[in-house]
Order: sequence, then structure tokens, then C-alpha cells
Amino acid sequence: MTQAASGELLEFIRSGSKFIIAGHKEPDGDCIGSQLALCSVLRRMGKTAIPCSAGPFKRTEVMPYEKLFKPAPDENDKKEARLILVDCSQPGRSGDLEPHLKGLPAAIIDHHASGAGEQHAENTLIFSNPGAPSTTSMIYTIIKALGMELTGEEARLLLFGLCTDTGYFRHVDETGADVFTTTAELIRAGANPKQVYADIYGGKSMNSRILLGRTLARSQSFFDGRLIITHEEKEDIDELGIESRDSDILYQMLQSISGVQVIAYIRQETSQGNSGTNPECSIGLRSRDQFNVGRIAEALNGGGHKNAAGCTIPGDIRNAEKIILEMFQTLGV
Repeated sequence: MTQAASGELLEFIRSGSKFIIAGHKEPDGDCIGSQLALCSVLRRMGKTAIPCSAGPFKRTEVMPYEKLFKPAPDENDKKEARLILVDCSQPGRSGDLEPHLKGLPAAIIDHHASGAGEQHAENTLIFSNPGAPSTTSMIYTIIKALGMELTGEEARLLLFGLCTDTGYFRHVDETGADVFTTTAELIRAGANPKQVYADIYGGKSMNSRILLGRTLARSQSFFDGRLIITHEEKEDIDELGIESRDSDILYQMLQSISGVQVIAYIRQETSQGNSGTNPECSIGLRSRDQFNVGRIAEALNGGGHKNAAGCTIPGDIRNAEKIILEMFQTLGV
């Protein structure tokens, strides 16, 4: 493994002619924006760029982009190709894509702190910056270093990702002046912040508001109000549809409650079925101030950031809630 300086990564890009651009499963705006903006720039450099994602494209703001991605590269795609993996630190986080990525010369571009210290395949270039507000901000740095000017669409994609991971700047603190410098540069290049806001927060269905009401009503307070746990049942999605999820609004509303430090959002992804499918829950974690939910997620084989992380827990909602409470009891909240 090589710890990549920007010069090594730039040479990796300049000397290649074909690239598979992959990201994590269940892509969000930062992953999608990073992949598509990088693909656009590579194509303008005369290279072949193939965006791949295992999906699923659950979020309403990323659903329109699904048609731009291949679920996996074929053997012809992989011939003489290089891999650039964005917004995650390991091919294993690409879901069903992982077996299709093995053996390719690879570079990783990621800003998640949970990837620090992980083992990687030999000769994998690592461009990691946990201090970056988004992976799209890192992609922008690379584009500038390549001497390329942004198109308006590339700027929009980069701002889309930046706004996704900063919660439209809600998570920017006193150290984040550079976020607004980058934002101004993207706007000058043609990005429309009003449209990006509408893309992220608009277009929601009536069912999404019904689901929001249900999950708010299920919220429970623990540790004198410092932790709130809520959940989404498999039956909710069966009835209302997977596109109804709008967790960012839920987190905003619950974090506005006085004294709350951490939100845990449990989703029953699968239930015990006739085919023998084992129940499984995904867990979304958000925190305020100094509490690091990333360490909770990592302890449960997940990952993420200090204030935003996630993981998957086998079993049903009650089991997931029990495990989460035990973790917070041990680590403190």
C-alpha cells in the first residue's frame, strides 16, 4: 500500500486511459456527485470513464441518477481499466460491486474518518482527508490540480455533494471558512444553490410525510433526554414505499429538542421470511457537539463521521434497540 500524495494520484489519473468509478452501496448525494463529476472531467480529458453503483438508489434526490450508472462492469469494461473508489475506504463497502473490482489497479478518494488505519490491497493509492467536508470537495481539489476548468454541470454535481454532507451547511462550525470559499467558486462556475436545495429537500411524496409522522411518534428518550431512539418498521415501507424515507428532516427535528445529543434511527430492512431470510436492521446515528457516533458505528462493524455514522445489526428492531442502549451505557452519552 502507498499513502498517496496528490502528485501520485494525479499521475495515476493522467497515465490511465480507462477508469471504473465506483462508490459505496446505497449512494447519497456526495457519492453520486463525486462519481459523476469525476467521470465528466475524465471524459473531457479524452479518457473512458464508467460509473458503477450497486445501488439501491433509495433517496429521492439520487433516484434520477440511477440510469447513469452500470450495476457492475463487464469483462470488456475491466480490460486495461483502473479503479477509482470514492466516498468509501474499502471495495467491500461497494456492496455487490466488490467481486467485480478485484485485481484492478486502484485509487481511493475518501473523507471518512472511519477508514483511517484500515488495511488495503498492495499498491492501492490512498487519498484520504477526514477533515474535508465532503468527498466532492476533494474531487474539486483534484480537478483544479489537473488544470481543468469546471463545466456548469460539474459544479452543480460538486455542490450537490457538498451540501448533502454538510446538511446544507448546518454542520459547518468555526473551522469551516474554506467550505464557503469552495461554495463561492462552484457558484461562479455555474452551480445554482437554490436549485441544489430544491433537489435535496424538494420533491417529497405525501407518503414521506406520513412516515415522518410515524417515526416521530415512536421516538423514545433515554439517559435524561440525551439519547433519542426511533424506528421504521418493515411494514411501513411495504405500505408507503421505500422512496418515502426522508431521514434528514427527521434528524433535524429531533436534534432541535433541548438537551438531545444523539439520535439513533433504526430501520427494519428485512424480516423473517418464508425463504429463511434473517431479519436485519440498518442504524443511522447522528450527534451534536463532541459526542462521536463514529466510534459506536465502528464497534458495530459500520463507519462514518464523528457526528454522522451508520451500521447494520442482525435481528429485529427490539434486538437493535437493546444493542444500541448497551453500547451507549458502556461508552456513555
